[in-house]
Amino acid sequence: MPGEDVKDVDAILAGAESGDIETVYLLSADEFDASRLQNAFVIYQGALGDAGAHAADVILPGAAYPEKSGTYVNMEGRVQRSQRAVFPPGDGREDWSILRALSGAMDATLPYNDLRGLREAMEAACPVLADLDAQAPGEWGAFGLEGALDSAPFVSAVQNFYMTDPISRASPTMAKCTAEFGAAAEKQAEAHG
Repeated sequence: MPGEDVKDVDAILAGAESGDIETVYLLSADEFDASRLQNAFVIYQGALGDAGAHAADVILPGAAYPEKSGTYVNMEGRVQRSQRAVFPPGDGREDWSILRALSGAMDATLPYNDLRGLREAMEAACPVLADLDAQAPGEWGAFGLEGALDSAPFVSAVQNFYMTDPISRASPTMAKCTAEFGAAAEKQAEAHG
């Protein structure tokens, strides 16, 4: 669900509420009203006990970021890789291996068996991922759509920056800090208002 248009997320949640969508697979997703999933069978894959995990009928324990290797593209467009620092506890597994095992159980086996094979498949699909720490130049092309500008001001999609990750949201200390920060910001706004 991350990165999807808000209208699409609302449509998925509405479908789950109505029963039109019978099964919802959450890949570490938790920034939505999980109570809307009560009529769907919910599978949660992730490392943290966030709202998505609490709404789940089945939990597939994934590895947290220091417990898995990864390929990332930073804000400059540079491809970077991380290496696993520690193994996940208990039955936790890297996300790709969970998805690979699930694909085999569904008779739609993904074409790789290890991290090297996964990275080769990723690089075949998106060759820029093979160039580590390089900045690929972008191609100029058509941009945007024609039409009248909307006069509505830009509004941040983030209501509370300090609670944008499940670790912070699960922390009583962060909850207290956020409440204090919010109260101080309201007082400052009233003083300058």
